[in-house]
Amino acid sequence: MKCRIKWLDHMSFVGESGSGHSVVMDVAPDAGGRNLGVRPMEMLLLGLGGCTAFDVVSILRKSRQQISDCEVEIEAARADQVPKVFTRIHVHFIVSGKALEPNRVKKAVELSADKYCSASRMLGKAAEITHDFEIIELD
Repeated sequence: MKCRIKWLDHMSFVGESGSGHSVVMDVAPDAGGRNLGVRPMEMLLLGLGGCTAFDVVSILRKSRQQISDCEVEIEAARADQVPKVFTRIHVHFIVSGKALEPNRVKKAVELSADKYCSASRMLGKAAEITHDFEIIELD
């Protein structure tokens, strides 16, 4: 896996993935940026959210759950001193569908966190990661 990050100007950068997709990263104006894109540490949380969401949806589909939507909300705390690593991360899943079985949703979240999500496993070495979920029953 490869990626490339190129400085645009001020404190703005464009990152290009090995698969050819691009994203703009920037910092806040008080740090010399122009607020043109996500912060690099936000990118880590977005990666975690995407990784675990893929897992949960895949696991629920394989267990024949009638899932129609999955959202992941993440809140994180960082250390006060440099390096300002994440110290706590909470991952909240909002899973929508018909006749979803709570035990299967719980199992999907646990499997992602404990076995399948590479981002979760890596970040979990530095931060305490907790998870919970809610189910929205659709008619």
